[in-house]
Amino acid sequence: MNTKTISNSALDIIDQYKNFKVGNAICSVPYYNNRTSALRGALKVEIGKGSPKDIFDEIQQILHKNKIDTKTLKSEELKTILTDNNLGLDCSAFAYYVLNEESLSINKGSIDKHLSFPYCSGLFGKIKCKIRPIENTDVKTFAHNDNSRIIKINEIKPGDIITMTGGPDNNDRDHILIINRIEYQNFIPSTVHYVHAVAWPTDGQYGHGIHNGTINIINTEKSIIEQIWIENDKRNDENYTHTRAKKSLTEIRRLNWF
Repeated sequence: MNTKTISNSALDIIDQYKNFKVGNAICSVPYYNNRTSALRGALKVEIGKGSPKDIFDEIQQILHKNKIDTKTLKSEELKTILTDNNLGLDCSAFAYYVLNEESLSINKGSIDKHLSFPYCSGLFGKIKCKIRPIENTDVKTFAHNDNSRIIKINEIKPGDIITMTGGPDNNDRDHILIINRIEYQNFIPSTVHYVHAVAWPTDGQYGHGIHNGTINIINTEKSIIEQIWIENDKRNDENYTHTRAKKSLTEIRRLNWF
């Protein structure tokens, strides 16, 4: 059995979100999508696009304002404060920060140097997207052929992404998973480990955030959605991520400069 992962620095970004720490309190940064709040032109941290440091700096201000001592702060309390103040991130922002670190680790520079923004219209729109790339890089941008290419299952490697675009109705949000680890058997991928920012319907008000899952490859000739998906001890039809994938155009993709 051979195992490969993304770079240590990219894994560290994942850990900073998944095990976000303030004082002795530790929790996963919540999932937050700005789609329903309609904030425009706000700070990254206010619209689900903040880095771990952005979120840390903002929570420190909130704790200070409310005279909450970090020394006595509990993990459950930290998650509640983050969630109630909309201090979280969406799936594409999570992917952006992790993939940016991976790009830097392989000496390709930051991803904003490579990304195209095919959905930004007009001169002003294109300038805005280049100036504020994180805020304007959504799943469709990652999944566009200008930025990534489709990969077969037997070619999959850490740092690839699984994109889910479209759906049966307009309420379905596009989604993205990062492949952070792969186990190989006889040089063929056998288990794909993924990580993403998500809110399952069963997560409740405070259970959402960074989730990990696996895809057991049973047949490399079949599509990715025909494999065995396991997350939160739920598999396939009981697995919300898998059911979302089945409703979408789901593709394994690799950034063009990786």
